Amino acid sequence: MSMATEKPCPETRSVLAPTGNRVRVLEEQREMTKEVVPVKSTAAAVVLRCSDSADSSLDSSVSSSSASNVKSAKTVGSRRFKNTNGVVKAAKIGRDGIEALPLSPAVLVPIKRCDWITPNTEPLYTYFHDEEWGVLVVDDVKLFELLVFSQALAELSWPLILSKRPIFRKLFHHFDPKSVANLDEDRLISMRVHGGTFLSEPKLRAIVHNAKQLLKVQQEFGSFNCWRFVNHKPIKSGFRYARQFAAKTPKSELISKDLMRRGFRCVGPTVVYSFMQVAGLINDHLVTCYRYNECAEKDPMTHLDKGAQLPPRDKSHS
Repeated sequence: MSMATEKPCPETRSVLAPTGNRVRVLEEQREMTKEVVPVKSTAAAVVLRCSDSADSSLDSSVSSSSASNVKSAKTVGSRRFKNTNGVVKAAKIGRDGIEALPLSPAVLVPIKRCDWITPNTEPLYTYFHDEEWGVLVVDDVKLFELLVFSQALAELSWPLILSKRPIFRKLFHHFDPKSVANLDEDRLISMRVHGGTFLSEPKLRAIVHNAKQLLKVQQEFGSFNCWRFVNHKPIKSGFRYARQFAAKTPKSELISKDLMRRGFRCVGPTVVYSFMQVAGLINDHLVTCYRYNECAEKDPMTHLDKGAQLPPRDKSHS
């Protein structure tokens, strides 16, 4: 007698609904798959990226009166306050409906300077870059000071020179050419031995000697103004990267030869190029630096005193 084997009950097949190709599911499955969107609070449902000050400004009467309008508020808010990028603007419910909130203050973008100025750069050097380096100079006393500093770069760095600037100015009588020309070189050397300065003896003697030559140039042209070499207009390098700089340029070689012909010392092409940079004869700020355009807009002619005499243009230097 064979025993009848009980066939397993087949799994219940989903039944298609009369309208369309939608499957009718059981009530339990419907409850499990049902998406529940919790509403934390009326304020959370309608306030879209509000600031902290706006969160505390909601009135209790507003929340009670707007409970019935939550659905419409969501619809209006999502339609009215979202832009094409999906950014939700600040909004809140007021007595007269949805009100826009002021946007939070913009985040300040760091100023872009030349590549050699970093967050770790000494503040004094950063200030020098922002306020002095590349700013055109037409005053003879200031030009002489910058020429001395450019000569000192062969032995010192800009940060060290700037930190010792008060010592330099006191030692060289604030770089007045007449006063410097009358300094006793031997006495100046002895002051160096006692820690009055950090420059070598040839550099110290060159400073006194160059002051005397500068006075001769003033007698010939009426001023030491070097803008005649660049036709009274700053040269724009337009460099984007620091690696594009050279130690000297044809223009600095030309100026160097002219100064040496007039008896100046320690004024090689590299020294002269540094002098051109700091005195604004050439705008060597990188084009990505915010100071590039500011220095490019300057005109040396507008910075001359009414009584100042500008040396004549020299066509051979154009």
